[in-house]
Amino acid sequence: MNIFELYLDKIKSIIVELSKKNQLIVPESFNGINAEIPPPKFDCDISTNVAMVLSKLNKTSPIELAEKLASEIKNSDDQIDNISVAKPGFVNIKFKSSFWSNFIKEIIDNAEKFGINEKEKKNNYLVEFVSANPTGPLHVGHCRGAILGDVISNVLIFNKHKVTKEYYVNDYGNQIINFTKSVYFRIREVKFNETFPQDNPDLYPGDYLIDFAKNIVSDNSDLNFDGYDEISDKLTALSIKQALLLIKKNLKSLGINHDNFVSEKSIVLNNEVESVIKFLEKNKLVYKGKIKAPAGEDDKNWVEREQLLFKSTDFGDDKDRALQKSDGTWTYFASDVAYHKNKVDRKFDYLINILGADHAGYIKRISSSVEALSGKKDKLICKISQLVKLIKDNKPFKMSKRKGDYITVDDLIEEVGKDATRFIMLNRSSDVELDFDFDAVKEKSKDNPLYYVQYCYARISSVFRHIGKDLNSNIKFDDFSFEYSNDEIKILKKISEWPKCIDAASSKLEPHRIPVYLYDLASEFHSYWNLGKQNPEKRFINDQKKVSPDKLIFLKAISNVVKSGMDIVGVNTPDKM
Repeated sequence: MNIFELYLDKIKSIIVELSKKNQLIVPESFNGINAEIPPPKFDCDISTNVAMVLSKLNKTSPIELAEKLASEIKNSDDQIDNISVAKPGFVNIKFKSSFWSNFIKEIIDNAEKFGINEKEKKNNYLVEFVSANPTGPLHVGHCRGAILGDVISNVLIFNKHKVTKEYYVNDYGNQIINFTKSVYFRIREVKFNETFPQDNPDLYPGDYLIDFAKNIVSDNSDLNFDGYDEISDKLTALSIKQALLLIKKNLKSLGINHDNFVSEKSIVLNNEVESVIKFLEKNKLVYKGKIKAPAGEDDKNWVEREQLLFKSTDFGDDKDRALQKSDGTWTYFASDVAYHKNKVDRKFDYLINILGADHAGYIKRISSSVEALSGKKDKLICKISQLVKLIKDNKPFKMSKRKGDYITVDDLIEEVGKDATRFIMLNRSSDVELDFDFDAVKEKSKDNPLYYVQYCYARISSVFRHIGKDLNSNIKFDDFSFEYSNDEIKILKKISEWPKCIDAASSKLEPHRIPVYLYDLASEFHSYWNLGKQNPEKRFINDQKKVSPDKLIFLKAISNVVKSGMDIVGVNTPDKM
């Protein structure tokens, strides 16, 4: 039950009826008319700007038109207690207490559907995220984007869209050759006690490769490791397999499971690059030409060479992009275009890419290619996951157990746990940098948003436990004729915003709205709970050690929303803290 949509529809019906009576001129579109919860200083439940939107068209002052509409709205609805008009022309609606009894009955009876936008068109999404090179463990730089992609997927699924979660495995090119050589030298170290060439800058130095080497040697006793060239292809496949096993383990520890892992190498070997080039040639979207030096590159050192270029400027990019190098080999961009043609051919309504901060400059070119391949401007949506700064003892924190230059996902989870990692990484918009304070996420206080939300659920659980009821079971009441106080209605109003939160998180792909909302709801709840310390009427467990039906239903409604939100974020709702 979305009360904002409900009353917006009622208001639109009223102005259409007034138009039929020639008492009002209505615009071609109702865009811009909204219904919101007003600031706390106004003693009302919903406020609409309808009079301000229609005043110019009707050549009437917003206040005068608001007065007229207020009367019509009030007369049309027996659930409205009072309507007032506030400058510069807001119509403010206050409901009778019976409205909130009906509201809570509706959301309890339809708990599984509450928050879902049933009216919107349901789409089929492909969400590609993480896609880290298969050369080692995931690190903190991957962590925020991984959680962002996973929770975007979760909120779309909650809102009844179809979602496929995909990981693109970059298992082709020079980086993989260097990675395989690194594993080979570790194998030589393990089997023959040879020294790993630490002075070679092209090799991967991490100690985790020792584990890869041991596993490969143990599982492949028939392989001869005397020469690299003889086993390079086989060793590449085995090395990538080891890396993916570790990456999937890292993802699982974060609570993330992908539906598909798509190999770049398979895209190349299946001639999909050649195929997409032919498609672009057929549509006259490629040509032989030269490109100028990239921004920041010394023009004196830049050699302009004739290359095969994609006309990405036709689709809003700032310059055309190379698909083939002068030596005839394909660029990384070419295989990426082929991969996105593969995506387009699978007939998703929308493609979503989660990119790291260092890939922000890549958005224009890949968006241009998808528009060229699909003929649709908004087919691809790219979301940037900005950097995370780790802080401990009020200073930047660096740690690594594996002698690399990064902090692994396993390091982070071991330090603070999966729940804190997911919730805090998501607690701010992904397009701004995030400070992850280890000390703050371990505090048991209001300053730790995860703890504060989980503590809200645990407190509710304790009330149900006191009367021998399971919080997760359904509650049935025949009579919902409850009288809720202003303090309780304040929380019910916050609960009424849940569908708006889901709608915004889903349509704008901004899942940080969910933990922010949950923290606000928890804050309202804890404030009410604390009122009971001085006022017995506010206590959930009364002097007779019982819980009244209205309080029970009230708590159940809060817990349902908290549980739904935490499930989307992918964190636990413990019964006890």
